Amino acid sequence: MGDRLLDPRAAAEAVIERAPGPRPEAVSLDDALGRVLAADVESRDDVPGFDNSAMDGFAVRAADTAAAMPAEPALLTLVGESRAGRPYDGTIQPGQAVVISTGAMLPRGADAVLRIEDADQRGMELRASSPLPPGKEVRRAGEDLRGGQTALTAGIRLGPAELGVAASVGVAELPCAIQPRVAVVVTGDELVEPPAPLGPGQIRNTNGHAMRAQAAEAGAVVERVMHVGDDRPATVDALRRALDADVVIATGGVSVGPHDHVRPAMAELGVEQVFSGVALRPGKPTWFGVAHRPAGLVLVFGLPGNPVSAMVTFHLFARPALACMLGTSPRERRSVATMDVDYRKPPGRAHVVRCKLETRDDGWHVSPTKAQGSHVLTSMLNVGALVYLEVERGDVNAGERVEIEIL
Repeated sequence: MGDRLLDPRAAAEAVIERAPGPRPEAVSLDDALGRVLAADVESRDDVPGFDNSAMDGFAVRAADTAAAMPAEPALLTLVGESRAGRPYDGTIQPGQAVVISTGAMLPRGADAVLRIEDADQRGMELRASSPLPPGKEVRRAGEDLRGGQTALTAGIRLGPAELGVAASVGVAELPCAIQPRVAVVVTGDELVEPPAPLGPGQIRNTNGHAMRAQAAEAGAVVERVMHVGDDRPATVDALRRALDADVVIATGGVSVGPHDHVRPAMAELGVEQVFSGVALRPGKPTWFGVAHRPAGLVLVFGLPGNPVSAMVTFHLFARPALACMLGTSPRERRSVATMDVDYRKPPGRAHVVRCKLETRDDGWHVSPTKAQGSHVLTSMLNVGALVYLEVERGDVNAGERVEIEIL
């Protein structure tokens, strides 16, 4: 796609087109929290597997209570008990009842449950003072799921509820998408690790930590984070090692200055450029390419060194790629909101504005978190939404409706 500035939406689509789909692996229930399901899961049995009681009480034949009234209660004889896991082994005959616990199997012949608080028990005699309709306080077999029915759908992220459902349908292992392996390469002579004190002209390495966190939050496994100075051989060596991963995230050194070595290092390593430069603020120098390896395609992102630019471009481009590899939707959750302040924007580049998000009676409202410079990392704090302003649009006036991505 040459060296022309690419529309950010077209750039994202170029990434999505090249991102491989998910590959499944079996993962035990205890290890599957937070993983993405790679295939539908069907229920092996009806859930629940039998008619059971919704309350503690007495299993009865509804017909035996049809004429019951306070002055003339129905009189029933208790003949046994049905407990959870220990059902009553018999059939209730006319005029009989069985003590039953919540969740216990409804005995044969019974079709209703008299709640314990509505009953008058006197030894082995039970009195019902009002009629019960058939099905009262009864949970029917298959009421939740039928055998063969899809219980969990591919592409969902597995949380506690999903794991509970999987257990309920008799599954011990789930087909989960293999987590993409990510390598992060942070470049820059000026970077030092916290808590080391800063020397003249030095700054702390924020990108290594932010990129690791963003990749992990997106569902990837971060195998390594490397920091190299502005040195061509060192950059080539670090990127060569990084290319063992499925996705490479390099920050800094992607422009065309004399100390920017990432792009020439990519070329030396045979990484095929897809695009270089997007019409975006922040994030104009963003670079993307692919490397062909025996194990498959490696996606390589060269992101700007400014911390906000790196985080925003990771979100716009690398996150959708990881979503594709996990089998989740790479498209953003888009909506519209009212901009509460004026925002100045010349045409020519899309702007991504970090905004606070507020709900009011007339819908979503947004306003910038603070100054939007690509070096102002604290502008990423308390971001509820990103406002996306198209390449050719101009200023936004307070009160205008704008497109947002809800985070």
